[in-house]
Parts: sequence; C-alpha cells; structure tokens
Amino acid sequence: MSDLPSPAAVARPRFSDEASLRVAYSDADDPQAAAEALATGLCHPQLGYVLFFCSAEYDLDALGHALDEAFGAVALAGCTTAGEITPLGYGRGCIVAIGFDRREFSVSHALISDLEAFDLIAAQRLTAHLLDDCRRQPLAPVGGRSFALTLLDGLSSSEEQVLASLDAALGSIPSFGGSAGDDNRLAHTHVFHRGRFHSQAAVVVMITTRLPFEVFTTHHLRPRREKLVVTRVDPGRRQVMELNAAPAAEEYARLVGCPVEALDEQVFARVPLAVRIGDAHYVRAIQRVNADGSLTFYCAVEHGIVLTAMQPAPILEDLDAVFAALQERLGEPQLIIGCDCFLRRLEIEMLAQTASASRRLREQRVIGFNTYGEQHHGMHINQTFTGVAIGARPAADDS
Repeated sequence: MSDLPSPAAVARPRFSDEASLRVAYSDADDPQAAAEALATGLCHPQLGYVLFFCSAEYDLDALGHALDEAFGAVALAGCTTAGEITPLGYGRGCIVAIGFDRREFSVSHALISDLEAFDLIAAQRLTAHLLDDCRRQPLAPVGGRSFALTLLDGLSSSEEQVLASLDAALGSIPSFGGSAGDDNRLAHTHVFHRGRFHSQAAVVVMITTRLPFEVFTTHHLRPRREKLVVTRVDPGRRQVMELNAAPAAEEYARLVGCPVEALDEQVFARVPLAVRIGDAHYVRAIQRVNADGSLTFYCAVEHGIVLTAMQPAPILEDLDAVFAALQERLGEPQLIIGCDCFLRRLEIEMLAQTASASRRLREQRVIGFNTYGEQHHGMHINQTFTGVAIGARPAADDS
C-alpha cells in the first residue's frame, strides 16, 4: 500500500521513547492493524493528544472506529491527505501520527461543522473555548506560548472566510495548517474529530507549550514578466471563465506554450499563477480545466485581480535554506509539523528528486502531509511548505 523505502534502506528515525513528541506510522491496509500499530508506537502513561494524517484509501468509518478503540480516552484529530510525510520521508497509502506528551503540551481542539456560517463572533467563541481549555493544564502562559493548527476540508471552497474570521479572533497567536486531500481524486476530503470523519468541516487545534517553536512558510517560485487579468469569474465556485477577455484555458495555454488538451497537474505545477500583495506573491493554484474552457482554482479568485506567471527556482535548495534558518534560531528541531502542497510533491517527482527530498525531510524530523492548500496567519495559499518547527527545551531550563 505504501511507496516508502524499506527501513533497512535508510537511517533509523531519531525519535526516542523519552521524547515529548513521539511518532508512529503504519502502511497496513487493514484499519484495525494500522490503528493498533500507532497505539503501540505512541501510547505511554503521559500521552495527552494524538494528531494524525492518513490516506483516503482507508475505509474511513472503520479507521475512525479502530482509532477510537485503540486510544481510548486520548483525544485525536486528523485529516485525509494527498500523500503523507512519515519518519522515512514521503509516503503514500499509509497513516502517520504524532503523540504529544501532556507534561510539555496542553492541547485542545474543536470542530467547525458549518463552514459557511462561521463568522467573527463564532471564531471568538471558539478561540475563547480553546484557550480556556488549555488553561486547565497550566504549562505555560496561554496565548504567548500558543499556536493554532487548522485542518480544513480541501474541497469546501470556504477556506478564505473561515481563516479570515479565525485570524481576527486569534490576534497575536500564530496559526498555520493544511487543507485535507484525497490522493488527488478531487472527490471527497475529510477531517477527523471525536471518533468520526467529517466533510464540509474543519478542526482547529490549539497547542500551548514551554518549548521553543516557530510557525513558518516558504515557496520556491519567482515572478515572470507575463500578467493575466481575471475578466470574468464565478467567485463562489472559484471558476475563472475569462483571462485577458479571452477564454481562460486558451489564454493560460497560450502563456505556457501548449495546447489546451495538454493542460494537466504537471503544467499547473510548472507554471503557477500568483497574486501580488505588497512585495510578496501568493500562488493561486489551478485545480482543473473544465469542459467549457474555464479554469477552477484551489484558492479564491476575484474579478479584476492581476495574476502573475511564476517559475520555479530549485525547490530543494529553498528547502535547505529554510531548514538552516530554523535550526539557527531554534537549534536542532525536535519535530517539524509540515503541510506540503501536493503540487510541490508532484514537481519533485517530475524532477526525479523524491529520494533526495525524503532524505531532507527525515533528517529534519518532518512529519505531516501533502495538502490541497495551506494556511498561514489567516491566508489561504498554494504551492508552499508551511508548518511549525518545535525545538527542545534548553538544558538550563529546569522549569
């Protein structure tokens, strides 16, 4: 079920039994066997919370029941993916999980079941509930030592509204996250809360810790000179009918230099489009070409915005620079929770760099998933590697 390298072919992951963040994964097809493998790797008397990412290939009802049974009273949250990041690097068709030690992490989560109705008032209530819950286990100052993780249904088309409201309610609390995937089928994506997988929903996880951490985002894309103006769009469906007053698919195909019928995920990954805000460019990734010649996007696209054509710089060099900077500020990471756009993984596969990328992810202790979109401080973005790096407590810190 998994395309992971065999354990004998790689260095053993450097997660000790004494670590405050433990990791386990399974490539078993059977949900019961997969859940039991995770529990064997994660369960200990101080386990306080479990976060997991799983392939949509699983029987999700059976998996939800099996996880609930395997972990008992321990709270879990998770989502389906477009690929997993395991202790061995990139995986597919498997499940990976992180166990949080209650002595170092106070964790609370909540489900947003109605994304369309989620507004600022609802966000303020949710945030207050999560922070109050974290205060019941006073490990560190709540707020100042907290970060939020959002897992959203990747096909809901509600990310922008939810994230804007949530970001306003969170204030100075940093946030990041990823949109759930379904192994690139673009049919059904799910988030997990209280024993069940949900569609058209989101899970917000609040984590407070004394350990050093940093929320970050990066992409390796650089602007080209070409611009496209959105001249006709259905914003609610994220569907662009016209670019530069021409049929959208035809105009994009002209830009990239290929026939409309040749447009696919590989082309979208190689020549993405981005909107410029200030000095930064934020990718608006294309999801598909429609039969009527329109383009559907993963992010919100409005009438009149200018989209800049982008081109990739060396993706692994950018990743190396990010890891080096994080290590300089935090020291060697205990763990990095990573939300990696599936289009980045597709590009890495096209470049035949999967083994090199997996080695880097292993060495930096990255655990996470390939997404249908990423979230960073209230922004819904595409084609990024976004996450949180969590360091070890300094030796002199005996608190």
